[in-house]
Amino acid sequence: MIAGRVVVAADMAMLQRLLAAMRQVQHGYWRLTMIDILAVTTPLFALVAAGWLAAQRGLVPSAAIPGMNHYVLYLALPCMLARLVMNTPVSQLLHPGLLAAYGLAAVLMVSAATALALACRARLVDAAFGALVTAFPNSGFMGVPLLVAWLGPSAAGPVIGSLLVDFLFTSTLCVALSQARSGTGGMWHTAGRALRGALANPLPWAITLGAVLSIRQGHLPGPLDTLSRMLADSASPVALFTMGVVLWRPVPASGTAAPRRDVVPLAAMKLLLHPALVLACGTAMPLLGLALPAAELKVLVLSAALPGASNVALLTERYGADTGRVARIILVSTVLAFGSFSTLAWWLGTSR
Repeated sequence: MIAGRVVVAADMAMLQRLLAAMRQVQHGYWRLTMIDILAVTTPLFALVAAGWLAAQRGLVPSAAIPGMNHYVLYLALPCMLARLVMNTPVSQLLHPGLLAAYGLAAVLMVSAATALALACRARLVDAAFGALVTAFPNSGFMGVPLLVAWLGPSAAGPVIGSLLVDFLFTSTLCVALSQARSGTGGMWHTAGRALRGALANPLPWAITLGAVLSIRQGHLPGPLDTLSRMLADSASPVALFTMGVVLWRPVPASGTAAPRRDVVPLAAMKLLLHPALVLACGTAMPLLGLALPAAELKVLVLSAALPGASNVALLTERYGADTGRVARIILVSTVLAFGSFSTLAWWLGTSR
């Protein structure tokens, strides 16, 4: 009897030691994973903060913002996207399951955000652009450099594919929705105008050029290749720094001081609901015969978890919506994304 008790006690002590060791291993893995994640996210978010502080301290005047934006939009970022796409199989870039999942999630996101805003008695134009900022992540300025630097070139296809959907579909949908009651030529006329505006953006054309080179397995000539590589290498730091400068820029006179209750829910929808919808839609794609590889779906979910795109504020200003409201949603979602994005990345197990 005594011997049996001794054996049981020894077994319990061994079990307790085993559980303690497992907790230590698990805790160590968690720490290692989060350190791995923060080692990538912290410098990139710090660049955004540096741009904000530089503008706030007057080191970068407001007059410099258009020039910085143009450098990133027309030179550095197109070169980076073209070079990434030319080394990416087009099947990854235009994967039907990827485009369908991300597009469906965008429709659901726009519908939910618009319904919430209209229930709070917002104008339709404000509801539409509030929906756009919740469904259009900052994939160009932040997503491509962040996810490619972290996960490698294989992440470029899903992120750039989602960027095409946002430029050509999501923004066109929301602009058309914003003008549905304006009587300025009808919703379809407005959608056509919005699509033409999206095609005037150099980024889709840079992606197209990269896809052509990928299909033909071509390369840029020597001096042009060197120049494009130099511009591409500058895209990430300059884009993130410029993003911080743009976020500091005072709200135009047309903007208003949006109350916190009108900003925080939409920022939370951007960071939490959008990636959840993308995950749900991507998981459901096999039911439609459009299976999406798990690795690509994870990249797509992380892209959706990024803060709202800063260029939405420019569209908002152009169409007469409340720029102050949209600018604050972008700012709040960017600040909160450091924690929410890092946590989601850890949960998905995407560290190197």
